[in-house]
Amino acid sequence: MSEFALSCPAPLEERERVLLAHGGGGRLMRGLIEQMFAARLEPQHETDSAVLALPGRRLAFTTDSFVVRPLFFPGGDIGSLAVHGTVNDLAMAGAEPVALSAAFILEEGLEMETLRRVVDSMAQAARRAGVRIVTGDTKVVERGSADQMFITTAGVGALVHDEQLTPSRVSPGDEVVLSGDIGRHGMAVMSAREGLALESEILSDSAPVHREALGLLRGGIGVHCMRDLTRGGLASAVIEIARAAGVRVTLEEDRIPVREDVRAACELLGFDPLYVANEGRFIAFVAAGEGERAAALLPGATVIGKATETGAGEVTLRSVIGAARVLDLLSGEQLPRIC
Repeated sequence: MSEFALSCPAPLEERERVLLAHGGGGRLMRGLIEQMFAARLEPQHETDSAVLALPGRRLAFTTDSFVVRPLFFPGGDIGSLAVHGTVNDLAMAGAEPVALSAAFILEEGLEMETLRRVVDSMAQAARRAGVRIVTGDTKVVERGSADQMFITTAGVGALVHDEQLTPSRVSPGDEVVLSGDIGRHGMAVMSAREGLALESEILSDSAPVHREALGLLRGGIGVHCMRDLTRGGLASAVIEIARAAGVRVTLEEDRIPVREDVRAACELLGFDPLYVANEGRFIAFVAAGEGERAAALLPGATVIGKATETGAGEVTLRSVIGAARVLDLLSGEQLPRIC
């Protein structure tokens, strides 16, 4: 996910700078990006991919870094994750992925067998996604400088539509479609990191979603905005879009699918599944009345909410008993180093 897409006017306090050094996210990361990067580098805002208008065609371009710990987790690893994350960012702009680059930062002493497993997994993920890794770079740093391995990817994709899929297109009446159950990636990484002995193994949902996302566009659905649910999970993605669009969004808790084993693991560890990262799930804001038709095109998808009045930027979760809870960005990340 391109962190340049976020913004926040709040100043960074000294305590926030300290928290960022320990993997803080949410509001803290938003403030850092707005004040340090966005103000100086002038990236395109609102989306995870920049749209490049070239003679005769329009391309999407994105970049991302992956620092997950541990490198291997149930259902995936840093190599496949790097491919899926980049392909999915392109898909959220409505682009068919064409080519990726991959840069490796390797820590001195890394076992060659570990590197081989990651590279093989990356190659297999690229083949399954139908995308080529065409260029890259490798650097080796001193022991203790990289926690074994970091990967940075960039991707180029060809846009399959003429619209801008941005929060600015979201309006009252739009319906929110969720592509599947949430919370599995974060819990899979956490169980591997902490060596948890859960009753059932939770596998990460890490997967490419471009075929499903582009299927909505090719199916004639009035898609206004899409966002993959990576760091910060479902809640953070909806909040960011609602604030950027200036609309109020109401989500229905009983329509948000969370597997029982994931819910139990979250309760055991004190996490809210709404904020747990996913790597194979996305939301789509679609035109009023098209939510059910969109969900029918996505196996396991459901309509989970609706945008209402303008000028609000507030997200409310309505519980099964009708109580309302206002959702907000976390002051820090629940689970650092999960992507």
